[in-house]
Amino acid sequence: MSAREVSFTTLLRRAGASEPARAERLIREIEEVSGVTLEDPAHAVSYLADPDAGLLQLLRLAESARDASLSAEFAALSSSPGGMRLGVLLGGSLALGDFLIRHPEMLRDFLDWDSAASFTRMDFRARLLEAVGADPSDAAPVATLGGREGVAAMRVAYRRALTRIAAEDLFEHVPATIFPAVAAALADLAGAALEAGLAIARADDPEHAATRLAVIAMGKCGARELNYVSDVDVIYVAEPAEGVSDDVSLRVATRLAIAAAKACGGMGVEPALWEVDPNLRPEGRDGPLVRNLASHQAYYERWAQTWEFQALLKARPVAGDPEVGAAYVERLHPMVWKAVEREGFVESAQAMRRRVEEHVPAAESGRQIKLGPGGLRDVEFTIQLLQLVHGRADESLRVRGTLDALGELRAAGYVGRPQAAAMDRSYRQLRVWEHRLQLRKLTRTHLMPDSDQDRRILARASGFATVEYMEEVWTDIRRDVRAMHLEMFYRPILPVVARLSEDEARLDDAAAKERLAAVGFVDPAGAYRHIQSLTEGTSRSASIRRQLLPAMIGWFAQGADPDAGLLAFRQLSEQMGDQQWFLKLLRDSGTAAQRLARLLSTSRYVARALLASSEGVTWLDRDEDLVPRSYERMWTEADAILRRSNDPEQAATAMRGLRRRELARVASADALGLINASDAAEAVSHAADMLIEGALRIARHNVATARGLEELPIRFAVIAMGRYGGLEMSYASDADVQFVWDGQAPDGQAIAVQMAQEIRSILQRVGPQPPLEIDADLRPEGRNGPLARSLESCSTYYGRWSDPWEAQALLRAQPVAGDQGLRDAFVAMIDEVRYPAELPDGALRQMRTLKARMEAERLPRGVDPRRHLKLGPGGLSDVEWCVQLQQLRHGRAHAELRTTRTLEALAACADLGLIGRGDAAKLREAWVLATDLRGAMALRGAARDTDVLPADIRELGVLAEILGTQMSGAELDERFTRASRRARAVTERVFFGWEVGRT
Repeated sequence: MSAREVSFTTLLRRAGASEPARAERLIREIEEVSGVTLEDPAHAVSYLADPDAGLLQLLRLAESARDASLSAEFAALSSSPGGMRLGVLLGGSLALGDFLIRHPEMLRDFLDWDSAASFTRMDFRARLLEAVGADPSDAAPVATLGGREGVAAMRVAYRRALTRIAAEDLFEHVPATIFPAVAAALADLAGAALEAGLAIARADDPEHAATRLAVIAMGKCGARELNYVSDVDVIYVAEPAEGVSDDVSLRVATRLAIAAAKACGGMGVEPALWEVDPNLRPEGRDGPLVRNLASHQAYYERWAQTWEFQALLKARPVAGDPEVGAAYVERLHPMVWKAVEREGFVESAQAMRRRVEEHVPAAESGRQIKLGPGGLRDVEFTIQLLQLVHGRADESLRVRGTLDALGELRAAGYVGRPQAAAMDRSYRQLRVWEHRLQLRKLTRTHLMPDSDQDRRILARASGFATVEYMEEVWTDIRRDVRAMHLEMFYRPILPVVARLSEDEARLDDAAAKERLAAVGFVDPAGAYRHIQSLTEGTSRSASIRRQLLPAMIGWFAQGADPDAGLLAFRQLSEQMGDQQWFLKLLRDSGTAAQRLARLLSTSRYVARALLASSEGVTWLDRDEDLVPRSYERMWTEADAILRRSNDPEQAATAMRGLRRRELARVASADALGLINASDAAEAVSHAADMLIEGALRIARHNVATARGLEELPIRFAVIAMGRYGGLEMSYASDADVQFVWDGQAPDGQAIAVQMAQEIRSILQRVGPQPPLEIDADLRPEGRNGPLARSLESCSTYYGRWSDPWEAQALLRAQPVAGDQGLRDAFVAMIDEVRYPAELPDGALRQMRTLKARMEAERLPRGVDPRRHLKLGPGGLSDVEWCVQLQQLRHGRAHAELRTTRTLEALAACADLGLIGRGDAAKLREAWVLATDLRGAMALRGAARDTDVLPADIRELGVLAEILGTQMSGAELDERFTRASRRARAVTERVFFGWEVGRT
């Protein structure tokens, strides 16, 4: 064996030959048969998808050319552009190689190859009609070659044109770029074959002139995106010629349709092209093969199912009488865009896709290019559903082709640019793989190969350097397509838009105003002006809002104040400008748009919060993002802010912003019914804890710096009081606190007061983020006492001079910031005061006197006491004083009572028998309802004083809506009146002493 032979074999192996020794023998035989020495054959072989099969086919073709006395033509191909394409074709398609071997005269097409004369410029109809001797210019061409001879001639002409398409396709360096042109040409070639088949049928039927038959292509052929091998779905429609009865016309048309289909798909000398499938026709296989226009129209108007309109989306006349075909489309195509108004249209389409997936064998699911998850059907169903839902109002979407429709959806904003680009890229690649697999043997297949050899051939045919890289791309495409399909195909907004009328979906002037008034907008003309402002123009943002608003109008109307909601949405949209994430989220999310509409039309507080910072909109997509953050999580973020920042002012602003963000999160969850008012109050209180702890750290730094100290010589703590201490703050609450210090420094008191003042300044000063007002009036001696006290001074004061009400106030005291040791010492000190061994003499009488005076003097002037949620009869104060009395009396003996939270203490009172369970239930009902109403009023954001229940029935209805109840305003008012009356009766017995003997 010579060195040259070893080298050549190695080159062939590197070029891709699986059996390089055999490949070398084939090359020598080709040279011997053709009389041509091939120049650098190893390099030429490297371009072939299957070098081994391609060389064998080339040898067989050389022998066929020799036998047909075409050796000179074959030899001339070795140095021509057509010869290069012929080689690539033979390596990519065994079936078309066999066709050329049967018809070696077709080699002349490659010899005369004109690169400028692409298949895209070929008139397939004329070529195939001329092949059967018909005149392409005739309105109803009739073949001069009929019967088997005509069918064979037509099929040869078809495959001759197919060979040209495939040769250019396989030679293309980036096949995805040429795919749309290839698919369109295949559809046009199929239409030409049907036209030629009709011409043959006419030649064999003397009555053909009695009917005007049109062939309507459906599916991929109708959309001009056909595969190399695919059933061609058709519908037949016929009208009688002048003077001919409809019965005769349909009988003749049926014969012609059957004969034309047989010419394309029946047995013959030349293999069949593909099957003609007429089963998409009305009534399917049970219906007549051919109908007239009126019959088609009547069927679709009365009996057609949802999927049949989806199929009509692709309908296109491809053969036969052009006027009848055009009339068919004109009559039926408008019905496609009204089908979405059918009950359950979207759900039906979604169910159909699931059924298709369920019928894919499990063993094939991971290899299915067409039907499996992440395959072609995911792309096609997604695009078609978006077309059908939105195309009713947007005529730009009324196109047949998948990629054309995707482009229109992208341009109009129904699909995001990145998603559209990814889907376009993925669809093209899936179709390229499908084409390459089908080309090999011209068989109908949609499965990725499972053998190593077949995968290698597919990778080479579709432009991949390695099988591994192709499979990686295959995995990525399936994952990405599936994710996009699930996101877009199951968009919650689709069934909502589908249920709207055509006028509602279009937002036309008169119809829109009428709908706005009907659904509850007080000022429909003003609301329509907002809609016009939001949707006018050709920008992408305006286009997306045109998709959203028909559905959002209904969602606004479900809220308490639709007009305010729409106005807030306009303000938010204008504030967001062209930030695409905002509208993309609303369009694609399963919940965001509906939740945003509800929040904006329900809660002015949340609306203002979202206008202050649009970050909150992103939470609406996931329940997890609306869950109130724990104190630990908030403090971790605050601590990071403090560690990173060297600017105290900047750090304080950032932490105030963090609290604002959390209040917006909590309020959003509260308004959406994801949490209750008690949970919301606790979360609001923890946000204050975080901010005060951070302010304390900044204050220590500032005070130490101002005094020229590295570290302050005192310990310092902040004690929450009142509703803050009880974790019952509302969104607009002040923080009731005490400031306590401890240490031996001579100037400790001055330092502590300076610290307290600095904390208040940090939290209350005017700035870009909302303040937290600090109220220290519950400290010893109130406003007359020092702002901060030492632990020793506090102990002395509470031990000697404090009033009973101050011990009662300490029941809510809870350290929230500062030195942990000092916090623990303060709690230990006040436990002796707030949980005494027994109530001091006169304490109960003083408490009752104070309570009565508060009810008489502290109620705002002019307010009906029965409507005051806090101080009125049966209000929060009644419940809390009942509970606190029991805590003062029995807290020393029962640890369960030692809590700052009202409901926990109330439950403990019931468990210990200190308050009867029936009475406790009445107190709990009143307290929870009053708390819920205060929270609802804070969310509503319409009242200055959230302690006074409005008397207006409509406003009470709004509060009922916020609370998520099914009650009317009057029913809510009645419920509060009943609950507060019962709680007052319990208070008069339990607190004011009508229940003698209970100690």
